[in-house]
Amino acid sequence: MKRGSLRSRLTLLVTVAVAFAIAVCAGLSWFIVRDQLIKQLDQTILEPEGKGDQAFLLDHCSPEGSSSFRDMATLLRADGSTCSLGSPIVPTEEDTKAVDHPGAPIFRYGVTREGEAVRVVTLNFAPGVAVMEARPLYHIQLTLRNTALMLGVVAAFGVVGAASAGLLISRAALQPVGRLTKAVEHIAQTEDLDTHIPVEGNDEIARLSSSFNAMTTALAGSRERQKQLVADAGHELRTPLTTLRTNIDLLLRSEQTGRSLDPEAKKRLLTNVKAQFAELSTLVADLLQLARGDTEHEPHVELAFHEVVTAAVERARLRGAEVVSDLRPWYVVGSATSLERAVLNLIDNAAKFSPGGQVEVSLAHGRLSVRDHGPGLPEEELPHVFERFWRSPSARGLPGSGLGLAIVAQAVAEAGGEVRLANAPGGGAIATMDLPGTLMRNSESDKSR
Repeated sequence: MKRGSLRSRLTLLVTVAVAFAIAVCAGLSWFIVRDQLIKQLDQTILEPEGKGDQAFLLDHCSPEGSSSFRDMATLLRADGSTCSLGSPIVPTEEDTKAVDHPGAPIFRYGVTREGEAVRVVTLNFAPGVAVMEARPLYHIQLTLRNTALMLGVVAAFGVVGAASAGLLISRAALQPVGRLTKAVEHIAQTEDLDTHIPVEGNDEIARLSSSFNAMTTALAGSRERQKQLVADAGHELRTPLTTLRTNIDLLLRSEQTGRSLDPEAKKRLLTNVKAQFAELSTLVADLLQLARGDTEHEPHVELAFHEVVTAAVERARLRGAEVVSDLRPWYVVGSATSLERAVLNLIDNAAKFSPGGQVEVSLAHGRLSVRDHGPGLPEEELPHVFERFWRSPSARGLPGSGLGLAIVAQAVAEAGGEVRLANAPGGGAIATMDLPGTLMRNSESDKSR
């Protein structure tokens, strides 16, 4: 069965709930009215003036007798005989017990010999005699039927009003949802992430609107960063590709014209082509790392950060860097591959600016420090060192893509840490990486407890 819209379902829910409440109230009202009418009728039967009729019944009772004072009365003797004023009342076993056992009046529903429904009150009048007085139920039944009809009409109008109110309530309650739906449809059709939904109040709809606005803002920022990455990548790739094409064209032209290049010139040209290919490969690898980091990363697990740093130091030494390390145990939650790449980039960056000098690497209480003994950086350049493709004017003649420190910042942010670069006292620069963690593995600390 096909489900209706949220508005129709909400309207139906409100209508059913209100209709059920009206039906319960109408039913209770009918039973209350009935009980009150019966109590009033019972009180009327027991009014003091009825005692004169009972005496008249006792003194002048005859099978065909009648009285104009009361509606119906029947005398019941111990031998089971009766005499009546008005229509005879059919006695029951309960009435017979009241003949010889004085007590509280007995109230019940009964019928006359003619089959008319009556309300009967039986009480012991004298030893061996009980009187059954009755009143017809016709007027009460008519009143109850009219009451039921009026309550039914009121209930019907109530259900119609409930449906109208439910429709109005659903329209008012779902109006913010409608705005949100239109905004989502607009974004789906136009891809306009600048769409903003007004937030009113602090209810669930307002929270949903705020979350949607935050989501579109994040998506817009991500798309803007993606565009910037593509633009920067295109700009950075243009230079090495142009150089490669120029060198390769020169080689092809020399072969096509039959004018061979000088062996030394050809060797330098091929060496330059190889270097350009290496630079291009490094740039593409860094771009892939950054692009992958924007959307996904390896699952984070608990790892020994000092072992990650040790591996990065060994790789840097294989590349010819002179590294002195002092590492203390520290356990973090993160990606070993990303963190090792980040540490290696810091060491490579330090080695690049301190040729022939040592790079000092230390790790203590979650703080990794990488210091070089180079010229340092001007203070105005320090805020830009972790930006993508940014390179210091003094370093533009050195190999690199300008993405190494951006990859460091991204890896540290994914692990929940911070990284900074500052000029070290006494010369050079020092990079510090702070990662949250513990001195012991969680499993080891659990055992020690």
